[in-house]
Amino acid sequence: MRNLNPKYIRIAFISIVALLVLLIIGGFIAYSKREVILQNAISKAKAKAKSEYNLDVKIEGSHFTGLATVAFTSVTVVPQNRDSLLTLKDFEVGVKLFPLLFGNVKLAELNMESGHLNLTNIDSVRNYDFLFKKKKDTTATKKSDLSDLAYNLIKQVLYKIPDDLNMKHFLISYATDSARVSLAASAIISNGKLTSNIKVNNSDTTWHLAGTMHPSDKNIDISLFADRGKLVLPFVGKRFHAMVSFDTITTRLNKVENSGGETRIYSTLSARNLVINQAALAVNDIVIPRGAIDANIFVGANYLSLDSSSTIYLKKLTAHPYIKYTLNPVKIYEVKVNTGWLNAQDVFDSFPVGTFESLEGIQVAGKLNYKLNFYLDTANPKDVQFDSRLDKDGFKVTKYGKTDFSRLNNPFVYTPYEKGQPMPPRDISPANPYYTPLDQIAPDLRNAVMTAEDPTFYKNNGFVEEAFRKSLATDYMEHKFKRGGSTISMQLVKNAFLSRQKTLSRKIEEILIVWMIENNNIMTKDRMLEVYFNIIEWGNNVYGIGEASRYYFDKSPAELTLGESIYLASIVPKPKSGLYSFMYDGTLNPRLEYYFNTIGNLMEGHGLTVHRDSSDYGMSEVRLKASLRRKMTAADSARVRTIMKSDDDEADVPVTILPPPPAEPEKKPNLLQRIGRLFGGGKKDTVKKADPKADTAKTPKQIRQEKRAQKKLQKEQEDAQKKALKEKGVF
Repeated sequence: MRNLNPKYIRIAFISIVALLVLLIIGGFIAYSKREVILQNAISKAKAKAKSEYNLDVKIEGSHFTGLATVAFTSVTVVPQNRDSLLTLKDFEVGVKLFPLLFGNVKLAELNMESGHLNLTNIDSVRNYDFLFKKKKDTTATKKSDLSDLAYNLIKQVLYKIPDDLNMKHFLISYATDSARVSLAASAIISNGKLTSNIKVNNSDTTWHLAGTMHPSDKNIDISLFADRGKLVLPFVGKRFHAMVSFDTITTRLNKVENSGGETRIYSTLSARNLVINQAALAVNDIVIPRGAIDANIFVGANYLSLDSSSTIYLKKLTAHPYIKYTLNPVKIYEVKVNTGWLNAQDVFDSFPVGTFESLEGIQVAGKLNYKLNFYLDTANPKDVQFDSRLDKDGFKVTKYGKTDFSRLNNPFVYTPYEKGQPMPPRDISPANPYYTPLDQIAPDLRNAVMTAEDPTFYKNNGFVEEAFRKSLATDYMEHKFKRGGSTISMQLVKNAFLSRQKTLSRKIEEILIVWMIENNNIMTKDRMLEVYFNIIEWGNNVYGIGEASRYYFDKSPAELTLGESIYLASIVPKPKSGLYSFMYDGTLNPRLEYYFNTIGNLMEGHGLTVHRDSSDYGMSEVRLKASLRRKMTAADSARVRTIMKSDDDEADVPVTILPPPPAEPEKKPNLLQRIGRLFGGGKKDTVKKADPKADTAKTPKQIRQEKRAQKKLQKEQEDAQKKALKEKGVF
């Protein structure tokens, strides 16, 4: 310090004083001109809103009330040719000066009274569609960096949360053609504490949003709950055909980082007594008493991911999910799950109530570890990767709950359901004359059905992973759930233990039951196949092979030929359409030849049958029993002759019109049904007899049109059979 030249000290002192004087003078000038600057800024903002977004912004009054606080009165925002979007009676906002020096607007305080944010979507016209308007960009096209976008968005959102808030009588409404939701809110933020009251749809229900708000530190911890009872989310019912309610939902933002081209968001979301009702998920309410997720969301330049450091908590169950969505250059979906070794009973106890009804109350021992690996590159969907496995260590069922899965090893009563209604029950035991032990079912039938439905039945453990993989690829390429991967084991479980409703929970329940049966040797493969043949549907109110073989051919299952066996295998996927395969004379439609050759060749190639017929594997020998055949009338014969003469494309080819399925033979009512009818109950006969005087004559043009329509239907049936075979992996 003693070596410092006093001359330089004086120069530095004079420079600092001069700078301070300039700042004071500049600040004084800015302060004295601030009203003019404010009005100029408002004018520019109005002009920009009008030119870029077609918004008409009006402000009756605006003035400074402090050094960095501005008050506005009577503010309105109206989109052009749209409903009014925003109205504010009194609005006061203050910003922090230091961030402002660096171009960042950070709200210090916000006072608002009597406001209304009105969102409408009427007749497909939205008053907020300006938000989705793309700005014109004359610069060179450049792909956005998602990491920077995410970080800037979070920063701007946090900056717009004021340190102090006093909001009174602010109404938020959303209206569509069929629904309207309104939230009347009041809120206060003081010393980092948030309290609020939210009235829903002018009802007595009051919501509360409360917690800790420290946006500057990127630390937020808030909860949403109702003052009494459950909080039911409005609008979800009509929009998503669902009902969602809960006691409390809590969200917490722990930390936000940005480095190395990646934005990392560490957050927690939890719910207490969450209830979801949606027909595609489950038949009943799904109830989650306690659930949470530590969600660590990582955003890169071209991807969004849920990192594997995230943890899902579901009662006693924990799992570590990894989900990644890559946007470019091609879309890639990745999903991985690893639970680690868990107590098996904890896993079953943690299933949400209302999901797996047949597993309720089950007691198990041992440990389980679930792993999932899924990878889909949309540029090569056929190469999709799928690996799902549930490993066990000492796992066993010590006590069955609501459903005893071992009951199929003994005689039992099976009640099939049609459209939710029970059909006549079947006794699956030798006491039933139609019951057929496995060794009394023709080997050709057993092999034909396994070839078509589950070629590796005796080798797999209830699942064919390759079939699941192909299903995922097909479903993605077709953009719908088109292909399944059910094995015989899965079909058996679905028929024997589960309802017919197609829900996600029922499918998962089916998979779990199959896994337990197969991995704990609850049933032998022979017993599973025997029960399968005796309970599956083969036609309208035809269940079990004993009924089916007599219904179609008046034979016992042991007497079925190769051709009859392949035909019966063909109708397993769609049993109610079985009679459509036959012609007037009881022979099979020629279009089934492809199916017969495919199944027959596969059976012969695996040594499952002898090539008894060089052309059609017994197809030409199949005859539907006479009582089920539709009689060809004189009018039908004339129609065939007319078609042969009038169709120029195929004038020399005789064509027989495929008949609709013949009516089911009337079954005699049982004792209870006769008693019910005696007192006016029971099913009434609504079948109308044909009018013998009806004119059935058709013009040649109508006949040609009918023929073409019939050929189209037959072609569709053939294509459907080909697809069914491919889906089962028989090629």
